[in-house]
Amino acid sequence: MAKPTTDKTMGNTTDKSKNAVAVAELEYPLTTMAVVAPLVGWLIPGGGHILLKRYGRGILLLVSVVAMFLIGLGMQGRIYKPNGGDILDILGFVGDVGSGALYFLARIMDWGDVMAANAAADYGNSAIRRWSRCATVSTALPCSSVEFSSRDG
Repeated sequence: MAKPTTDKTMGNTTDKSKNAVAVAELEYPLTTMAVVAPLVGWLIPGGGHILLKRYGRGILLLVSVVAMFLIGLGMQGRIYKPNGGDILDILGFVGDVGSGALYFLARIMDWGDVMAANAAADYGNSAIRRWSRCATVSTALPCSSVEFSSRDG
């Protein structure tokens, strides 16, 4: 906790930590859109941007993430299931969940339920995890920062 200091010009005692919290509350208010936009952006790639009326960026992200996910499945990529076994399977599952609704759709439809039998399948696994995780994170993070900034770009 910050030590109370005395203002030498006024003789008042102030607490620096209380002032810092007050400034942070005024500077970054927690709004509904600041919570909803990143969640929608995770569930539907580009959805957070579309929700914030950035249609061009949102549609571009949606098309690119879905295309990369389908390309990964086309290369016989595996969709990981939750388990407590091998650490690489756990990390694969975390990466797959990063693609949001695409992961749940793939699990429901039993897509990507194959074992890696050749090199193309291993590239498919990498494509699904890396592309969808990176694109989804890059989709969700700008949505949360947009609400706090004053720029319209």
